[in-house]
Amino acid sequence: MPTPNHSGAAVWELPPLILHPFNERASPSDLLENSKAALMLSGLLPDGGADHDELERRLLAGRYSEIRMLFFLGKDVFRWIEQCLEWSRRSPAPSHLELMPQSFARLLTGNPPENVREKLVRWGVADHACIFSRSIGLNVLFHEVPAFAGLSEEFLRNYHRYADALFRCYLESQSCSPIGADLFQFELYASGEYSHKLESEWGET
Repeated sequence: MPTPNHSGAAVWELPPLILHPFNERASPSDLLENSKAALMLSGLLPDGGADHDELERRLLAGRYSEIRMLFFLGKDVFRWIEQCLEWSRRSPAPSHLELMPQSFARLLTGNPPENVREKLVRWGVADHACIFSRSIGLNVLFHEVPAFAGLSEEFLRNYHRYADALFRCYLESQSCSPIGADLFQFELYASGEYSHKLESEWGET
């Protein structure tokens, strides 16, 4: 059942967004070195005489690691969107709204609940909109995580621009009702955290 907000309107609880860990071959130190390579190539850090070809290799390796991480994040996001759609089909509450996958994508990237924003900040996610929108864009393009050899150097270098454009295309591909945190709430969990929560609840029954 919904709970009323400050104005008395019903606020509906969506399924939680659960983010799973994934196996990434690059270590944190590798990711840091790849980021430094990008800054050196752009002239924002002195290269210290480093080999240009090696810097280019590290740059592309770093971009590929970012693509992998965003792709797997997008898998979780689309799983959540499907759960929200299933919830909307079973619930009489939003019958006056035209709820589509894009409705929930807009909610997550543009106007998530404050509790979700705060948790992302605690996790160190400064720009959640870019992270989630690019993860969606990459999952619109790829069904499985792409192999490094299957991506062009141009795409690797500028994947964020292509992912941003894909996300915009995704939003524009279907008309839908925009929804916000004033009427729809949800929780955000890491998968381990959510499992622990369920175990605690089961132990209380």
